[in-house]
Amino acid sequence: MRNLSAAVLVAGATMIAGQAVAADLPYYPPVIEIPDVDYGYSGSFYLRGSAGLNLMWAHRVNHPTATPSTYSITEFGYGYSIGAGVGFETGTGLRFDATYDYLSNNGMTAAIDDGAGPLVEGNHSLSLRSSVLLANAYYDFSFNDSGYGAAGGAFGYVGAGAGVAFNNATVTDPNGATSHSENTSLAAAGMVGVGYDFGQVVADVGYRALYINRIQNTTAAYPFSVDDNWVHEVRGTVRYRFN
Repeated sequence: MRNLSAAVLVAGATMIAGQAVAADLPYYPPVIEIPDVDYGYSGSFYLRGSAGLNLMWAHRVNHPTATPSTYSITEFGYGYSIGAGVGFETGTGLRFDATYDYLSNNGMTAAIDDGAGPLVEGNHSLSLRSSVLLANAYYDFSFNDSGYGAAGGAFGYVGAGAGVAFNNATVTDPNGATSHSENTSLAAAGMVGVGYDFGQVVADVGYRALYINRIQNTTAAYPFSVDDNWVHEVRGTVRYRFN
């Protein structure tokens, strides 16, 4: 009986001591890991660079001192462009930038015939060098279900721009004689393309229809103007985000 009582007393003391020790130990709450949330590149500035090949076309050339005064364009011009710009994207698919492009195009040709005077009959070709400044707006849309955002993978885009073109033109007649001119013209553009968003770097390839309202020479002995010029470009672009 004494042994049983002693055992009960020892067990009770052990339980009380264990509870006291447990009460003195610090409490450490469990650590819950929350995965990082990618909020994209909302409010990001970027630099961009572009390069492409082009074809230029217009319907006719106007020679007000000749008879007749209009002649059809018979051959496309061909060339290239390179450019750079700075922009801002909202992170919602909308972005805006300002771009400068140097455009070169050669060989757009008009056939002067029908007994035109005082112009030299035959093919007259145009060589154009233009500096094009545009303000542009775009909308990027994702090709996956997660919506548009940084490192969003494949996407498409549409865009439009407006600005000015500073044109330097040289016309060569069938005898090799040249005339040079400079003029400033309204310019506008429409863009569409596809790209891939790697995160800080974005690459795309697209089509741009660049409109140059007028190329002209009003000081030459035989003045001319070429209205509604369309430059069809295939361009590649790389953008670099700052944040």
